[in-house]
Amino acid sequence: QVQLVESGGGLVQAGGSLRLSCAASGISASDTVMRWYRQAPGMQRELVAFVTSAGVTTYADSVKGRFTISRDHAKNTVYLQMNNLKPEDAAVYSCAAGTSRIYWGQGTQVTVSS
Repeated sequence: QVQLVESGGGLVQAGGSLRLSCAASGISASDTVMRWYRQAPGMQRELVAFVTSAGVTTYADSVKGRFTISRDHAKNTVYLQMNNLKPEDAAVYSCAAGTSRIYWGQGTQVTVSS
């Protein structure tokens, strides 16, 4: 059974940083595509960043230069380091794993105060 558990969300002031974690079980985070999405109230879900099994990373234009996705093979965990946070970054952040079948975590709330 695949499980993805996100953590690390919270309240931060604009300009601050947070690191989100996505701990995977039942699937190897190193052998598949791992993605971070976010969804703000009333908005469509947005793909923020992803990393392929080969380690190639891609970012949404809105977060380039501020967010970094990374993996810890030993912990089977994917991270999203978020720096210089802006109020528009506030959303529920969810990780997703897989290619032909996508597995989702429950999400973690990020709130950014101006």
